[in-house]
Amino acid sequence: MAQHWQEILPIDRYIVASDGLLHEYDRKVLTFLYQPLIGSTCLSLYMTLWAELEENRLWSDSSTHHLLMNLLGLNLKDIYETRLKLEGIGLLKTFVKIDEEGDRSFIYELLPPLTPEQFFLDGMLNIFLYRKIGKNHFARLKRFFSDQQMTKDKEYQDVTKAFQDVFASATPGSLQYLQDVTEDLEAEQNQQFIGRNEQKPLQIDTNTFDFDLLAAGLNESLVPKKALTPKVKNVISNLAFLYNINPIEMKNFILGAINPNEEIDIEDLRKGARDWYQFVHYDKLPSLINRTQPVIHQVQVTEPKTPEEKLIRYYETTSPLTVFKDISGGVEPSNANLDILEEIMIKYKLPPGVVNVLIEVVMIKSDMKFTKAFVDSIASHWARKQVKTVKEAMELAKKDERIRKESKKTAKSTKGTNKKPLRTELLPEWFDKEKPKKSEKVEKSPDLEAKKREIEEMLKALDD
Repeated sequence: MAQHWQEILPIDRYIVASDGLLHEYDRKVLTFLYQPLIGSTCLSLYMTLWAELEENRLWSDSSTHHLLMNLLGLNLKDIYETRLKLEGIGLLKTFVKIDEEGDRSFIYELLPPLTPEQFFLDGMLNIFLYRKIGKNHFARLKRFFSDQQMTKDKEYQDVTKAFQDVFASATPGSLQYLQDVTEDLEAEQNQQFIGRNEQKPLQIDTNTFDFDLLAAGLNESLVPKKALTPKVKNVISNLAFLYNINPIEMKNFILGAINPNEEIDIEDLRKGARDWYQFVHYDKLPSLINRTQPVIHQVQVTEPKTPEEKLIRYYETTSPLTVFKDISGGVEPSNANLDILEEIMIKYKLPPGVVNVLIEVVMIKSDMKFTKAFVDSIASHWARKQVKTVKEAMELAKKDERIRKESKKTAKSTKGTNKKPLRTELLPEWFDKEKPKKSEKVEKSPDLEAKKREIEEMLKALDD
């Protein structure tokens, strides 16, 4: 993966475009529905690009990213990462052109947000929002973006006139004007009418789900292939991403959503998947978090050669759930373990790659236990140190281990030989292990031995 400075530079120019006219109402949708999911920095970038666009409506003037950095008060890394989030959630498209001299120019095309109706019926974004803001505020927002449906009494009659009842057709004398208008429109081929293109809902790529394995399982259950329509496949892909459902588990939900016409009821399919997830996770819903280390925080950009570089690449490109299972020998994490993993990514805002390092450190040093207290102690420390990359996490873990060893050596030399033996802890292979030095035997003092014999003789004399 390329670093941000390989993708974008302060001197690179950009132009803002719009896929249709953005409305004032979109600001409310972005603020109340999208901001809880993507954060205030993403909203600020979107609004800044929108402000540049408003002057010329569909195209802005050319600017440099250095100006954008000054406007937002952000460095280029933060702007690049924020841009990726806007792209991922469907609010921005990015196009780049590299000229013969190697100079890059970008087009940032702003996409309108979903309508409130699309958002609340999305089946994915609404779930993430519900988990983020809670039941009460979710219901409050739903009321804010809706109103009571207007009902008309049956006594009211429709007396609306049709177009032909109000207007007359063109007269022969006005046909020349019609021809002139048509020729003018054809001549201005480069012109674009200002309008509104409604945004399409977010869709997870169907190639991310193994539909062949699903179809093989459904064949055994006599479910026809025609039931897997493109619309149903889109829903299945979204549900698989949202609830982390594999093809074998998805088969059971489909069987429960088949209607008498041998069609898959999408609402029943969604409800079955949601009820299963809440049952397994104690009535909780999933949160929106990065599944793997963000590109902006990846450090292993070249092909890994050494074992440590390969480990860094593995941590940067693998989800914490997979790493947890790999370290556990394929054993699925418990619900308590999943809650801890989710909490440290949300509460402490640790990137997935850093969480992967934390998982190995905790599991190795605590005999394959994943206790909340131990995890919190490390996660809070790394969060305060603002650890963002796998490399930083590994270096900090090594440093902490060296400090721990030095403190034990200091304590041992201070307390002498009466100190209890220290427990030897297991460490990950990538730790910079130091061979423990053999403790030197403390020679017994001759004066101490003589004093001891003298006391023993005195006690013996008293007994006699």
